[in-house]
Amino acid sequence: MELASQQTLPVSQADAWAALNDIALLQSCIPGCESITPTGDNQYEVLVTAAVGPVKAKFKGKLRLDNLQPPQSYTLQFEGQGGAAGHAKGSAEVTLSAVSTQETLLSYTAKAQVGGRIAQIGSRLVDMAAQKMAGDFFTAFSERLKERFPAAAAPVPAVASAGSWWGRLWAAIRRWFGAGR
Repeated sequence: MELASQQTLPVSQADAWAALNDIALLQSCIPGCESITPTGDNQYEVLVTAAVGPVKAKFKGKLRLDNLQPPQSYTLQFEGQGGAAGHAKGSAEVTLSAVSTQETLLSYTAKAQVGGRIAQIGSRLVDMAAQKMAGDFFTAFSERLKERFPAAAAPVPAVASAGSWWGRLWAAIRRWFGAGR
């Protein structure tokens, strides 16, 4: 299975990097995540309940961050066992690129192999479940970033000055239709 995508995050590159390394924040965003426990430098044990088609299982896994290039990129190595449901193993390349002072583009490419009952379900269902899980993660992650960094998420209002063509047009419309009377 291979999955690649990009997400625009509503924060600076440094804030995005910090958030991607915040265990409590990640745990709250990963669908079905029950725990993330550090086991060493850039190594974690993870417990996640996941459903792939008709197969639902609790997966106990290991994560390791390699090739760290703060605040730009890292490689995430993962493996998990779900008992009779099966197992998964793979890696993901994660890259952060500043779009502006308050926006960061996160790009990732993940490759994984699955075995056991999950593999018997079919690659299309496994791919759909992985895409849904990634989508749910990024929706929650973006929301948490907006809560944590409200100034970064607030849009800059467009002010129509009296000297701009928009300001002059707006003033004329208000005069024509008696706005402000």
